[in-house]
Amino acid sequence: MRYLLLICGDEESYQAMLADPEFLPDCEAWAAARGDGLIQSGGLEPPADATTVRVRDGEILLTDGPFVESKEIVAGFSLIECATREEAVEAAAGHPVARHGTVELRALQP
Repeated sequence: MRYLLLICGDEESYQAMLADPEFLPDCEAWAAARGDGLIQSGGLEPPADATTVRVRDGEILLTDGPFVESKEIVAGFSLIECATREEAVEAAAGHPVARHGTVELRALQP
């Protein structure tokens, strides 16, 4: 089954990740350990650079930045394949972001 790991955190946790000299090498090691189970992974631009798209009564409405005000942001993602939810939880717990921020785990619908 495929699982999406949403890489989240607030500004403080984001700064802590950047200040941790082990963080990027740990991310690379985590990705390498997933092998073929890591389908895709990537970071996202800051929420201030987002465009929110809605359609109301046939009209496209665009908003600069995130639609919802939140102190926690989605900073990236990893799409993984695991045999069980327990294996996916173990993968999420082993992600270096879990030390500083939050890794939200969601199964993709079949």
